[in-house]
Amino acid sequence: MEKNIIYCSDSCFFCQRAYQLLEKRGIPFKKYYVKNQGDWNEVKEKTGRETVPQVFINGFHIGGFDDLSAADQSGKLDEILNQP
Repeated sequence: MEKNIIYCSDSCFFCQRAYQLLEKRGIPFKKYYVKNQGDWNEVKEKTGRETVPQVFINGFHIGGFDDLSAADQSGKLDEILNQP
C-alpha cells in the first residue's frame, strides 16, 4: 500500500487545495480517483466518510482538507511524517 494517498476527484475544489498543500510541503502522494459506486464504497469502508478528499499520510488517515490543513498548522502532520 502507498503511504501517502488521496482519494479524490479532479472537479473537487478541496481536493485541489489538498494537492497544493502537500506539493508546497514537498510531500509525495498518489491520487486515487473516486469514479463509481464501488470506489465510493471503498472510501466509506476505509474512512467512515462519504466525501473527498480523504487523505492518508504515512498510512494514517488524516481526513479531508480541513483536517489536513489543521494537522499542518498544529504540527501534527510533521509528527505523522516523522513516524517510522
